Amino acid sequence: MGKRQVEDLVQRAAVDFDGFYAQREPEAQQASGSNLALSAEGKGVVMLPRDLREPTRRAAQGKAHKLAKRLSKGEKRNRKRMATVAAVYTVAPYVRTPEQVVRSLAPWRKPASPRPPVEHKRVWASVQNDPEAVLEEAFREALRRDPKGQKNWVGLVDGNQTQLDLLKKLSRKHQVKLTVVLDLMHVSEYLWSASVAFHDEASPQREQWVGERLHNVLLGKAAQVAAGMRRSATLRALSGAQRKPVDVAAGYLLNHTQYMRYHEYLAAGLPIGTGVIEGACRHLVCDRMDRAARWSLTGAEAVLRLRALRSSGDLTAYWDYHVAQEYQRNHVARYADGNVVRIKGSTPALRLVK
Repeated sequence: MGKRQVEDLVQRAAVDFDGFYAQREPEAQQASGSNLALSAEGKGVVMLPRDLREPTRRAAQGKAHKLAKRLSKGEKRNRKRMATVAAVYTVAPYVRTPEQVVRSLAPWRKPASPRPPVEHKRVWASVQNDPEAVLEEAFREALRRDPKGQKNWVGLVDGNQTQLDLLKKLSRKHQVKLTVVLDLMHVSEYLWSASVAFHDEASPQREQWVGERLHNVLLGKAAQVAAGMRRSATLRALSGAQRKPVDVAAGYLLNHTQYMRYHEYLAAGLPIGTGVIEGACRHLVCDRMDRAARWSLTGAEAVLRLRALRSSGDLTAYWDYHVAQEYQRNHVARYADGNVVRIKGSTPALRLVK
């Protein structure tokens, strides 16, 4: 089978994606966990030049290449179009203390109590729609599950300002109370980066330094941690280059203090990590889209939709809906009063061909 024929089949197979989720009822999801989580992330996909967004395409055209057959170091920028990945799921409360969270991380890694499973997870991605359109769909999906606002709505972010602005805008638009939570692992990474200004990279004191400050952040003292880091850098008379990671980490903490009330989140049993969306970026986008040299816009969108259906456990239900829609479009709509004439002896049922 030719490549273009396969591409056409994939695109035709994904045409009912939006309609399927618009008409789908949430079924038994009302009985699931009381925390309703929304999360989004961006992941780049290498595109054909014609399908890059206009600013990216112009930037790519303005660069001269050293080699004719391949890209050299530093020439691989401006080749990707960002796919917005979204996830909506429910989960039961998981109450913990700041001490329990810190002790479950490196270097202690003490066993924690069993974590409640994620329920009714739906993940999807789009290179065609902008972040606002994808997050708008995430809110519609959440409203289908909780139309009366009885659950605790949680928006999990990594600190991206565009995401934060969109979450605030859409929560006001749909009149829902949304608790925005900054991913703890991103905070931890900033602290690890800052720690090299005070300790050798492989020293045990570095682990202790990070653990103490992460514990204070979990206690709701992010501003004090930021001030303390900067004060230590000043007292040690670090150079500008040496203290740069300290200032970056401190700025990150201060800019997002309002989303770091972890002591309150943990007491309420709210999730504090973006593991679900990070995993979706890997298995939904990277595991497939990084295996081809370049994608067309329509081809990438169709593949992402079919992969999203499979990852969300909706492929079988979608295919039944898609076949019914194809029957309406290709047969019922072509006959008067919708009475499709069947040839005598024909078998309308589909059979599985392996």
